[in-house]
Amino acid sequence: MHLRMIASIAALTLMGSGTAHAVSAGDDRQAVSAADDRQPDLSGFYTQEIKWGACKGLAHAPKGLQCGTVKVPLDYADPGKKTLNLAMARFKASVKDPRGSVVLNFGGPGGPGVPGLAGGEKVFGELTNAYDVVSFDPRGVGRSAPVTCGDGTDMPELEPPGDGGDETAFAFEMLKAQYELCRKHSGPVLAHMGTVNVSRDLDVIRSAVGDKKLNYLGFSYGTRLGAVYAAQFPKKVGRMVLDGVDTLTEPLTEQALVGAEGQQTALDNFLTWCAGNTGCALGTNSREAKENMVKLVKQLNRFPVSAGFGNFTGDDLVNSLGHALYQRDMWPYLSQALLSLVLDGDPRSLMRISGALTLAPTAGTGPRPRSDIGSYEEDVPYDNSTAALVAVNCADDPDRFTAADLEDEARLKKLEADFTEASPVFGPLRLYEVMLCAGYPKGTDYIRDIKDVDTPKFLMVGTRGDPATPYKWTTETARRLGDSAVVLDNKGEGHTGYASSKCVKGKVNDFLLHGSLPSDGSSCGPEGG
Repeated sequence: MHLRMIASIAALTLMGSGTAHAVSAGDDRQAVSAADDRQPDLSGFYTQEIKWGACKGLAHAPKGLQCGTVKVPLDYADPGKKTLNLAMARFKASVKDPRGSVVLNFGGPGGPGVPGLAGGEKVFGELTNAYDVVSFDPRGVGRSAPVTCGDGTDMPELEPPGDGGDETAFAFEMLKAQYELCRKHSGPVLAHMGTVNVSRDLDVIRSAVGDKKLNYLGFSYGTRLGAVYAAQFPKKVGRMVLDGVDTLTEPLTEQALVGAEGQQTALDNFLTWCAGNTGCALGTNSREAKENMVKLVKQLNRFPVSAGFGNFTGDDLVNSLGHALYQRDMWPYLSQALLSLVLDGDPRSLMRISGALTLAPTAGTGPRPRSDIGSYEEDVPYDNSTAALVAVNCADDPDRFTAADLEDEARLKKLEADFTEASPVFGPLRLYEVMLCAGYPKGTDYIRDIKDVDTPKFLMVGTRGDPATPYKWTTETARRLGDSAVVLDNKGEGHTGYASSKCVKGKVNDFLLHGSLPSDGSSCGPEGG
C-alpha cells in the first residue's frame, strides 16, 4: 500500500462507523429487531407529543418557524436504557384543517433538517396550503446528539514504518486510532448510526406529529431513507416523494466512483463556462482551466493558505467545489470566489460556500437554503456533517474495505487509478472516504435486500444531468421497489429537480397536495438558467 495513501487517510481526522438493526414492519406500539426475537416496549415513544416553541440559536430564522424535540431510543433493541432528543422544526399550515404533516429530509447523510427548513421557507411554502411542513436533524446530526471526531489535536502520534515495514498494519493502526477518537468525542450514538435506525426514528416522528400515515419528501440521501421506511413500515406510507434517487444495491466503492464521475462532469461544465467569461481565474479556454484546477488542488495541499483560524488546503477547495456544483446558479459566485483565492490568497468566499464560516454544515445535498438563513450559531461541531456522512455510509454498506483489501496492492493501485481517471479533482478524496470504513464490522445487508415494497404508489424523480445521483439509479431503484414506484423523468441539470424545475415542483406539489400522480415514465423538459 502506498505511503502517500496512508498519509492521506491519516490526514482525514473525520472517521465514523456504526451498526444498525434490520427490522420488520411494526405498529405504533412495538417494532421487532431482526437480530432479536424480543418485542421491546416502545409505547412511551409513540405516545409523546411535541412541545413547539421559539427556535433558539438559529441565525436569522423566519418568524413563523417553530422548534421542538422528539425522544427516541438510542438502541431499539434495548429502548429502556439511553435515549436521544431529535431536534425538530416546522412551519404551520396556513389552513384551519390541514391534512397532517409532510416531513422533509434534505439529504447528506449528515445534513441537518432544522436549518434546512429555516432556509427553505419560500421553496416549500406552497406545501403549507395543506400541511404542517416539518423537518428534523437525524440522529448524530446537527443538534441531535452530533457525532464529531474533535479538532484533531488529540490524535495520537504513530510512527510510520520504515523501508520494508508493515504498511498495512500501520494503516489499520491509524484507522483504529481515528475511530477511537471519534467514539471518544461522539459518545454512544456513533455505534447506533445508519439509515435503518433513522427510519425507525422517522416512524416515531410520524406518530409524534399526530399522523397515521407518513407524508414525506426526501432528497438525495433522503430517498434512501424513504425507501428503507417503505420497506420497514409499508402500512404507514402516505404520500411519498423521492427526488434525486439514491442506489440501494451498489456498494459504497461503486457509489463513490459514480459520484466522482458525476462531480467531474459538473466541474468540467463549470470550467468551460468560466473560461468563456472575462475574469476567469483558471484560464481562457476549457483545457487550460481544467489543467489549472488540478494544479491548484495539488498546490494547496502542499502549500495551504491561511484561513484565519487554520489553513485552507486543496481538500478544502474540493469540498467547496462539491457544494457549489450542485446548483448551476452558484457558478458566478464560485468564479468570483476562485478569483479571490488565486489573486489575493483569500479563501473566505469558498469557505462560505461549504459552510465553514457559518460554523455549521449545509442542509445536505438536496435543495440548499440561503447561506445567511438558518445556520446554527453554536453547539454543532465543525466536522459534524462529514463525520455523520462517513458513519452512516459505513453502517449502510455490507461490502466495506477489509484487511485483505488493504493488503491487495494490485487492487489498491487499480482503484486509485480508476478514481483518478473518473475525477483527478474529486476522485482521490472519494476513495479515501471509502477506505475510512476499512477494518470495522460489516454493515447491514437489510438495505440491499429491499425489493417489491407493498405500499401505496409513490413518486420518484430522476434528473438526467444530476451530478450526484445519476438517472440510472432512479430506474434501477424503481424496478427494485416494484409496482408502487412511479418515475418522473426530469430532463434537466443539477442535483434533484424540485427547487430547479417548475415542472417537477408542480407535479410533486400536485401529488402531495391533491393526490394527483403523473403517469409512470412521464417527463419534464429542461428549463433555462
